[in-house]
Order: sequence, then C-alpha cells, then structure tokens
Amino acid sequence: MIILLYKRKKIIKRRLLKMKATKVTHFGIARKIVANMTAESWETIPHISYIYEPEVSDFLNVVKELNASGKFPVKITVNTIVLKALAEAFKAAPQLNAHIKFNRKLVRGEVTQWDEIHAGMTWILPNGEMMTINLHDIGNKSLVELTEYIADVSRKIGNTDLTEVMFSVSFNDTIEKLKRGHILQAILRLFGAKTGKHKIKTLSGQAKKDYYAIPESDRLTAADIKQGTVTVSNIGSVTRGIPGRVALLSIIPPQIFVACIGSIMKKPVVKQDENGNDVIVIGNEMPIDLVFDHRAVDFGDLVPFIQRLEDIFKNPEQMYNW
Repeated sequence: MIILLYKRKKIIKRRLLKMKATKVTHFGIARKIVANMTAESWETIPHISYIYEPEVSDFLNVVKELNASGKFPVKITVNTIVLKALAEAFKAAPQLNAHIKFNRKLVRGEVTQWDEIHAGMTWILPNGEMMTINLHDIGNKSLVELTEYIADVSRKIGNTDLTEVMFSVSFNDTIEKLKRGHILQAILRLFGAKTGKHKIKTLSGQAKKDYYAIPESDRLTAADIKQGTVTVSNIGSVTRGIPGRVALLSIIPPQIFVACIGSIMKKPVVKQDENGNDVIVIGNEMPIDLVFDHRAVDFGDLVPFIQRLEDIFKNPEQMYNW
C-alpha cells in the first residue's frame, strides 16, 4: 500500500512538472493591501452574516420622482441614495459604527463607537481594478451634498497616482506596527515592498515633484484611502442583471461591520390589492448582505439597523427631506 502511494505521488509530481504556466502576475500594491487585510480578517474575526432582502419598487419610483421634480440641482443616483439610507440606518444603530481592540491571550477587549460615519466604499478604478475609498462624514451630508461629494471624489481619482497614495497608507500602517512592537513584521513588510521582483515602484525625481505640486484639494490623499469606521460594498454596480448575491464579505479590522449591496432583481412578491387581499405581483428585490463581528456585537444590535432601512423602503417619501 505504501509503495503504491509513493508511486502515485511520483506520477502526480511528474505531471505537475510538465504543466506550463501561461502567465505569472506579481501582486501590485492594491492586491497586496487586499490580500493582507483579507487574511487578517479571516484569521481573527468571527463573521456573522444576515442577508436582508427588501422589496424596493416604491423606493425606486420615488427616486425617479425626485429627479423629475426639479427639487435637486443634480441627478440623484440609486447608488447615492442607498448610501444615504445606510447612513440613516447607522444613526439608528450607532453600535455598528465602531472599532474593536481584542487581546485573545488576555481575553481583554474594548469597542469604540464613533460619532461621524466614515464609510469605506469600494470603487471601480479607470484601469478596471477595485479599491476602497474613505467617504468622510456621510451621516451629516444632505442628499445633494453627498451627490456632489461623490462626484468630486471621482474627479480627484483622475488626478491621483494610486500606487503612490496607497504605498503612503501602507507605509504609515507599517510604521504604526513598528511603534506597537511588531518589529519583525514591520521589517518583513518593508523588505517585501522595496526589494526583488515584488518591489513596489513609486514615483521618483521630477515626476514625484510634479505630482506633489498638485494641490491636495485636487487629488486623493492618504486620508481618503485609509480605513473608515464602516465598509460599504456596492457589488450590485458590477453584477447588474446577473442573478445571485454575496453571502459573506470580509470585515476590515478593526471595523466590526460591513454592508454589501447586491444587484436589484425582478422577483415575485406578495402585496395587498385595494380590497386588502394578498396578490402576487412582480417586484424589485435588492439583497443587502449585513456582516458583523460577533466579538463586538450580537444580532440584536443589528435589528434597529434593519428596522430603519425597512422604514425607509416602505415609506420612501421621507427622502424628499434629505
């Protein structure tokens, strides 16, 4: 039996040696950041997921009415107004807008709630890659202010060297780890970023001077890339019309919550007619995956968040006052 297993192992090894790679791509700075954060997330955080499936037909109708009314000087997109709805939900459940510190060896932990809501939102870049950009203080912005703010972020992206700004964020994070005593980890990260074939190429010489001559008001800075207090992922913007939903998403430590907006799909739903009878009609369902860190909060902490969203989707006229 042992001889047969040994022979089989040799055969598999020979087959692997005959395989030809078609392409080898070394991680760029964006992929390095995602890989590191994702690995840390799944190594340390007990994720709990709940897929909320609101019927949003009335909500979508009011969005159309808002744009047709002339009340707002700019076009309001569904993505922006859903982000605003999530901000209102965070106000109802401020315990989700928080960071956690936890020492497993000593079994000591603390959760810090934040007053302002800084939402790290996934963004599709001009090169097709995705990255997370920190949208500041979305809870205190009106619908028009939020729309104009997002448009300004898009403008700044065009003037930003994303490798430069992401390396700055990564470098600052490495220095913080060094200050906290993670000396070996910090040294290895610096070595991996600046040596060999995995080296991250940043600006230098005149190109660097020219880039930093651009006013910070016209480009993204480290403050726009670093972590927010929560994360919102709009997967629906890239899967529009494709059936399916995200069942689980990585929480970015030290955050304790992430929301993922799925693609709006036509679904049969039960509604009441004018006589109060239940009837089946074609509606619009927008799945939202809500994931929290069970070390920090329980499912009961999620309930007021969902209840506030339910109120918005069932009574969307309130959006006229946003």
